[in-house]
Amino acid sequence: MPGSEIFCPYCETETEHTIIKSGQETLVKCAECETVHPMQREREKLAQIRVIVNRGGTSQPYYITIPAQEMLKVGDELVVDDEERGVVLAKITSIETEKRVQISSAGLIKTAWARAIDDVDLRVSVYRRGLTRSLKASVPGDEVFEVGQMREMEGLKFRIVKIKLRDEGFAQTAAAKDIVRVWGRAQ
Repeated sequence: MPGSEIFCPYCETETEHTIIKSGQETLVKCAECETVHPMQREREKLAQIRVIVNRGGTSQPYYITIPAQEMLKVGDELVVDDEERGVVLAKITSIETEKRVQISSAGLIKTAWARAIDDVDLRVSVYRRGLTRSLKASVPGDEVFEVGQMREMEGLKFRIVKIKLRDEGFAQTAAAKDIVRVWGRAQ
């Protein structure tokens, strides 16, 4: 196909090319520099997104680069790998383009807000004989808690009696990253 506009890695621009050989690897010849090279696949556009990650009440900005066409939505888990701040697993809580949206392609996102879920602060209320004691512990976000399960925190043994979820409602079993509070009865 004479006259096809293809990216030439030597000219570093789209130029006219002639196809020399078709097949698994298509060879083309640049009409400008006359270099023969394999046809470059379409280059994927990338987007840099600012992600504000909240961990235990403290927010930190991170910057990630992902394909511009990748769709992100509120509730998605995202590996935030920032060269300066390190890696954190986070759950998207809000997305801003020109306005707040529930879903968007990465190329349109100005800022994403997220909550760290690799390690989370778990709040526990343990009651015994009319007194309630509040506890807080840092646990892995994927650690599972279950109603009826025996646990120990700060030297206090208790049986889990209720689990309140972040999104809404209660559950019999849940991962720490999805829990607002655990209630227990001292043993």
